[in-house]
Amino acid sequence: MALLDHYQQQLEQLKQTGNLRQFTANQQQGAYIEIAGRKMLNLSSNDYLGLAANAQLREEFFDQQPMQRRYFSSSSSRLLTGNFAEYEQFEASLSQAFLGRAALLFNSGYHMNIGILPALTDSQTLILADKLIHASMIDGVRLSTAKYVRYRHNDLQHLAQLLEKYHDDVNIERIIVVTESIFSMDGDETDLTALVQIKHRFDKVMLYVDEAHAIGVRGEQGLGCAEQYNVIADIDLLVGTFGKACASVGGYLICDPIIRNYLINTMRPLIFSTALPPINMAWSDFIFKKVMAAKAERLHLHKLSQDLQTAIVAKGYHSPSTSQIVPIIIGASQDAVEKSKSVQQHGFYAMPVRPPTVPQHSARLRISLTSLIQPDDLQRLVACL
Repeated sequence: MALLDHYQQQLEQLKQTGNLRQFTANQQQGAYIEIAGRKMLNLSSNDYLGLAANAQLREEFFDQQPMQRRYFSSSSSRLLTGNFAEYEQFEASLSQAFLGRAALLFNSGYHMNIGILPALTDSQTLILADKLIHASMIDGVRLSTAKYVRYRHNDLQHLAQLLEKYHDDVNIERIIVVTESIFSMDGDETDLTALVQIKHRFDKVMLYVDEAHAIGVRGEQGLGCAEQYNVIADIDLLVGTFGKACASVGGYLICDPIIRNYLINTMRPLIFSTALPPINMAWSDFIFKKVMAAKAERLHLHKLSQDLQTAIVAKGYHSPSTSQIVPIIIGASQDAVEKSKSVQQHGFYAMPVRPPTVPQHSARLRISLTSLIQPDDLQRLVACL
C-alpha cells in the first residue's frame, strides 16, 4: 500500500481544493438529464443542434441501413482490412462539401490532434500556437520534435511579430500556426479573416485550425467558421470532430491530397489503431447531411447565445464568449463548485470547470447551449445566478 500513498495524498489535495473529478451516472432524454433522481435542463452537452437526442433520426438511419452492412467492428486498421466502403463514401461526402479538398477520417478529435502535428513536423519546423489551444493539440505539440512558441491568446499582432522574428531563420523550413476557431473554454473566436491575411504574407506558413466547436453551428451549411468567413481554401489543415454538433464520433481533416497521402504513411495513431466501426462511418455520413440542412437550428442557437451572453454580462459576470459556449466566470474553484450545486438545485445541470483545465482563479460554470433549449429556460437560469 505504501506505493499508493502518494496517489492517495494527491487525491486528498484535489478534494480539499475543490478540484476532485468523478464520473456521474445519468440518464438523458431530449433537453433534460436525470442524475440521482433529479431531472435538470442539460446545460453541459455539446449536442449543439439537438441531433444526438433525436430518436427519429436514429430510426430513420437504421431503416435505410441494410442488415448485412451493420458491422459494429472494423477489426483492423484501415491500412489492413479496415477500409470499408463506408469510409470511402463519407470522405467523398466531406470532400464534396469542402470545395473538393481531400478529407481524412480519424477515431477521435484527440486521436487526430496528437497525430497530425508529430507526423508533419521535424526539428526544422516551428509551431506558433495560441496560448489557449486545447489539451489535445498541446499534447500533439509535445509529441513532435518541432520548436514551439506560444502567442498571446487571440493576439494576432503578437503572432505577426513572432512570424517576422522567425520567418527568415535559415534553420526553419516551415512554420505551422495552430489555433481553434471557437475556443472550448471561453467560447470566444479567432479572427480567421485576419489570420489568413497574415498567412499570405509569409511563404513558410501553414495554418492548422480546429473547428471542433464550430462545425455544425457556423456557416450557411454548417461547415464551420471557415465557411462563415469564406476561407476554407486558405487553411492548410482544417480539422474538426463529429462528437459535438454532428452527433457521432471521430475526427476529420480537410487538406491537400499530398498531406492526406503523407499522413496515411506517417501518422502513428492512424496507422496503429483499429479503425472505427463501419456503422459509425455510415451514421456520420447520414447525420452530416442533416447537419448541413439544419439552418433553423443554427439560427435558434445563435439567438439563444446572444441573449444569454447579454444577460450574463448585465448580471455582472465576466464572460468573453461570442458563441454557444457561454462561460460564467466565478474565480475560485470551490466557489464555482458551490454555484454549480446551487443552479442544479434550481433544475439546471451546469458543471464547474476548474484548473488545470482553465487558468488559476478563473473557475467557471461552462454553459453549453443547444437548440433544444428555449428562451424562457434561460430567463429562469439567469434569475437564479
